[in-house]
Amino acid sequence: MDKTKEISQVLKALGHPDRLRLLCLLTEGERTVTQLVDSCGVSQSQISQFLARMRAEGLVTAKRVGQSVSYRIARPEVKKLIRQLKNIFCDGGRDR
Repeated sequence: MDKTKEISQVLKALGHPDRLRLLCLLTEGERTVTQLVDSCGVSQSQISQFLARMRAEGLVTAKRVGQSVSYRIARPEVKKLIRQLKNIFCDGGRDR
């Protein structure tokens, strides 16, 4: 039962299409806010808000490189979950 709250938090983050899209992009590697904006078509302020929330929840981490900040998925189990979701829903569900 200790894990149910943690799992619920992860699923809540996945429940918003734009946050899910950001996490999908981050499974491919670190990205800057600018790169995420260019890939998602969402405003920079919105992406920054999503990233701040996911950072507070421990889903992503940030690293400053010069004047930009790169983000990556912080937890391997979240990365694995996102990849499985992509496989099932985006890649034709090859495992079915």
